[in-house]
Amino acid sequence: MSPPPLFLQPQGPGFPNFNLKRGIWTTEQQSNGQPVKRKKGPAPKMLGNEVCSVCGDKASGFHYNVLSCEGCKGFFRRSVIKSAQYSCKNNGRCEMDMYMRRKCQQCRLRKCREAGMLEQCVLSEEQIRLKKLKKQQEEETARTSTVVTPTPPQEVAMLDPQQQEMIEKLVAMQKQCNKRSFLDRPKVTPWPQSQDLQNREVRQQRFAHFTELAIMSVQEIVDFAKQLPGFLELTREDQIALLKTSTIEIMLLETSRRYNPAIESITFLKDFSYNKDDFAKAGLQFEFINPIFEFSKGMNDLHLDEAEYALLIAINIFSADRPNVQDHDLVERLQQPYVDALRSYIMIKRPNDHLMFPRMLMKLVSLRTLSSVHSEQVFALRLQDKKLPPLLSEIWDVNE
Repeated sequence: MSPPPLFLQPQGPGFPNFNLKRGIWTTEQQSNGQPVKRKKGPAPKMLGNEVCSVCGDKASGFHYNVLSCEGCKGFFRRSVIKSAQYSCKNNGRCEMDMYMRRKCQQCRLRKCREAGMLEQCVLSEEQIRLKKLKKQQEEETARTSTVVTPTPPQEVAMLDPQQQEMIEKLVAMQKQCNKRSFLDRPKVTPWPQSQDLQNREVRQQRFAHFTELAIMSVQEIVDFAKQLPGFLELTREDQIALLKTSTIEIMLLETSRRYNPAIESITFLKDFSYNKDDFAKAGLQFEFINPIFEFSKGMNDLHLDEAEYALLIAINIFSADRPNVQDHDLVERLQQPYVDALRSYIMIKRPNDHLMFPRMLMKLVSLRTLSSVHSEQVFALRLQDKKLPPLLSEIWDVNE
């Protein structure tokens, strides 16, 4: 039995955990701060009305051994990765709830640990991802390198007419969405010419500039998704569930697509170019900026074309394992044609690179880790005084 991702493991007395050494589910209870092995048991299932053990918000699953919301999951992960040290103005006595979680980081981290969140789960999650990637590459290499006897020339891979038409439509849809954003370019608050970093008005202008670019990017993603065959067949709840969790990942994909390694900058709307310092001037921190540029550089090294990016985005949108998705079977059926088309397209374009297809899919896996770290920085832009369309308001959960 394969272990589920560690961030989905439950917590607390009587709840099961996956034992990596023994390869089994066990239930554990805390005794003097040390886990105690209990009898085997099944993983508990979500009923849909659970609340976060840390702040009381709606829980999205078991994260790092605790039933918690997306916000507390991301906060705990960032705190562990950064070895963060926080201070409390109330001597560590804050009662944690949905309001205080943003006011006192020390008490929020304390409550995470008291609820049972485990630092070793954060470390193990990345190790598991790397192990899976290594195993997949080894299996692919073994399949493609085993040649015992001479074989006749392979048939040239071809896209069937439906796949060809689908890819052409995807590329056209993306260009159409990009064109609409470009036409709205004059509406974006200008990037200030002043270099005065202490001027409050200049800082606000930079922030507004990035906010409006982010809103336009999200609108592009929503417009693109609504044109994907089958997307509107889903319930509105499933549409929102898919877009809520995929939007930041697609924004990062689009950012990498616009990366220029020659000047180490990212270009939006054809002539808005920004380097790391520009992102910092707009209010983002370098601990968030650097991974974005590293991911963009890695994607740029793959030299993907418009069709490959469009297919990756479609695959990313139709991910059935997103939180709160109800009709998993339908979402998987809608995703499969894009996966098949990407595989065939890569075989035609890169016939000698047998690892490119799994490499691309693993980029989508790494996006999940990257997006969880950057969600709060991106969501900070959503709170600018802008009137959002109703669907964007729901996707961004502005009433959190």
